[in-house]
Amino acid sequence: MDSKRDLADDAASLAQSSPGEEAQSRDLVRPPIDYSSFDTFTHSVWARWKSLWTKRFIFSLVAGQVVSLCITVTNVTTTELISRNWSLPTTQTWFLYFSLFVVYTPYTIYQYGLRGWGKMVIRDGWKYFILASCDVEGNFLVVKAYNYTDLLSCMLLDAWAIPVCMFFCWVYMRTRYHWTQILGVLVCTGGLGMLVISDLLTDKNSPALSKGKGDAFMIIGATLYGFTNATEEFFVRKRPLYEVVGQLGMWGTLINGIQASALEHHAMTQASWNGATIGFLLAYTTSLFILYTTAPLLYRSASSAYFNISLLTSDFYGLLFGLFLFHFSPFWLYFPAFSVVIVGLIIYFWHATPEEQGKLDPQRPDYVRSTEESVMV
Repeated sequence: MDSKRDLADDAASLAQSSPGEEAQSRDLVRPPIDYSSFDTFTHSVWARWKSLWTKRFIFSLVAGQVVSLCITVTNVTTTELISRNWSLPTTQTWFLYFSLFVVYTPYTIYQYGLRGWGKMVIRDGWKYFILASCDVEGNFLVVKAYNYTDLLSCMLLDAWAIPVCMFFCWVYMRTRYHWTQILGVLVCTGGLGMLVISDLLTDKNSPALSKGKGDAFMIIGATLYGFTNATEEFFVRKRPLYEVVGQLGMWGTLINGIQASALEHHAMTQASWNGATIGFLLAYTTSLFILYTTAPLLYRSASSAYFNISLLTSDFYGLLFGLFLFHFSPFWLYFPAFSVVIVGLIIYFWHATPEEQGKLDPQRPDYVRSTEESVMV
């Protein structure tokens, strides 16, 4: 993101800031690249490289791979559930929203008090209802898309969530993306292209029952994904994490439950309920619970756009699961593709800092208890 406008504000305030605040402000700016000579160029590039590896950036990089691994686990467990005559995609996701609801909503009530929590729901519940609705329908449409179109189309069209997310981040926070961030996204997408080529060469593409219908489902689902990611980032930059995730879980439980009872009430009676399916369902729910808990932290430490490009490594982790569980033979292109995506994640913050992605300013609601507990959680 372009930091020139921020630099002007920082320079004006340095004279009034404390030494610690001054050092922190300067840390937000990447060291400039000096092109005057080869030695100065190499030294400035090395200084820029070292400036990347802050605790916040390392956390963002690791957290991005955690959510990517969680996505892989959900894909593997869903495949195992389907193979065991348990294909209830809407019901399957209901357990996720319910777990978010029962964990984070009681803690929100503890922080706000029952009356304060009720005021929050009355005043802001409609916002979270829209967020949860888009999240539920995005999950539903993407799962449906896999039933109609081929795997390669799903892989490519799912990346549509990245530009959608970046657009809504601009709408909400007026984020100005630096050209190096665009380059980082393109490099990550190039890594995805390498994965698609490897699947084509190894003939892993699945047949399409109705390609047009499936592609439409995937585009709409990816659009909803990008919207919900950017919207949730906007919320968690202003509100406590437990409030946002708890509300997402509460409304998601309601919306998903109604949809599941309407669409899958008959299939529930025909599905195989046994120890194996319950175990895989538990693994699916646990992995998504970790993802939905980690994602807001990643939104704050980096951005929702960074979250989306981090997910492009999930196919590589899928290969690792395939090696151990299904004895797949790895294709050599997977390994450089993974490296290309990681390089793209680093390039994304080569010029811009994670702090420049959006202002982090969680505010204490006026209806919260008079406790001094921080809302930064």
